[in-house]
Amino acid sequence: MKVAILGGDGFCGWPTTLHLSDAGHEVHILDNLSRRWIDTELGVQSLTPMDSIQERCRIWRETTGRTIHFHLLDLADEYERLKSWLSEHRPDAIVHLAEQRAAPYSMKTDRHKVYTVRNNTNATHNLLAAMVETGIDAHLVHLGTMGVYGYSSVGAPIPEGYLDVEIDTPSGKKAQEILYPTRPGSVYHMTKSLDQILFQFYAQNDGLRITDLHQGIVWGTNTDQTLRDPQLVNRFDYDGDYGTVLNRFLIQAAIGYPLTVHGSGGQTRAFIHIRDSVRCIELALGDAPKSGDRVKIFNQMTETHRVRDLAEMIAGQTGARVAYLPNPRKEAAENDLIVRNDQFLALGLEPTTLAEGLMSEVVDVARKFAHRIDRTRVPAVSGWTRELGAKVDRDPEGKSLRSAS
Repeated sequence: MKVAILGGDGFCGWPTTLHLSDAGHEVHILDNLSRRWIDTELGVQSLTPMDSIQERCRIWRETTGRTIHFHLLDLADEYERLKSWLSEHRPDAIVHLAEQRAAPYSMKTDRHKVYTVRNNTNATHNLLAAMVETGIDAHLVHLGTMGVYGYSSVGAPIPEGYLDVEIDTPSGKKAQEILYPTRPGSVYHMTKSLDQILFQFYAQNDGLRITDLHQGIVWGTNTDQTLRDPQLVNRFDYDGDYGTVLNRFLIQAAIGYPLTVHGSGGQTRAFIHIRDSVRCIELALGDAPKSGDRVKIFNQMTETHRVRDLAEMIAGQTGARVAYLPNPRKEAAENDLIVRNDQFLALGLEPTTLAEGLMSEVVDVARKFAHRIDRTRVPAVSGWTRELGAKVDRDPEGKSLRSAS
């Protein structure tokens, strides 16, 4: 199968690329390398040293004999080039990960909000319009987020995308299936909610075959493929904008930094290991809907945990100190999260849970590359509102100079 991976240079995109190439697919990466430019903007770097995408592809070919094709292309701004590429290459499947993925980054300033909406929404709509215009019959698999549902406590399991409801009509109650109502908690999550509406329209109007994966928070470092050569290592983010909460806790523990819990830590989140993430994408590719079917929606997660419970568990294992800080996010202090993930289990997913060995793997990586960590970039300082931003603790270690008066 010929597979185009949009955003194949990113945290989820690179291991997905290697996994599908290793499975024998012809893989093409389309990426504008914006994630690397954002590192430059933020003055931070991946914990793991990354080669250029061209060098990564060369090492993979040298290691396995398989070729990964790279195409420098901006989905959001280069519609005609995208359309021409699709017309020429006519992929059988498209994995869409080419969106700015960090909620804190999307809330930093008005400029970041505008960029996130423009980049994410334009990229998705340009892709859908180009697929229709070129007439390709590719299965589109999109990596979305559990965050479209919001994090309020509803007391019932969140279904996989759709909700059965009853509405009152003049002739009585009528059953109807609707998209599960979205309640995005950031501009980033809002763009993923907008993606859902775009997918619904193009599936019903043009018969596009679309699968939307509502993914939990990804943790972990390696997959079987990234371990084959040190230069195939995945990127690893630890900073307050792009570092995911569990990975950040493990890195903080490794370098003797306080485990930073914001607010009460009662926020419950869904999690998935990077190995399961790439496996789920492969399973979704093999279970494509037919033209005319509704958008297929999977909840791509394997377990849920409260943030404070994760912090206390890691502190118990490592002796790290837990620091409770003001919450820069506008969210409920406590929430429950019950999620259905029956479809992936039915397709054969064997979930990877928070095994101590895998957590130790992250800590070992952090210790190996500790010299690359800029401790000033560890705090989460992007506030959801001006008022919350003013309360952010920018010095969890208490190392800043303070007035003696």
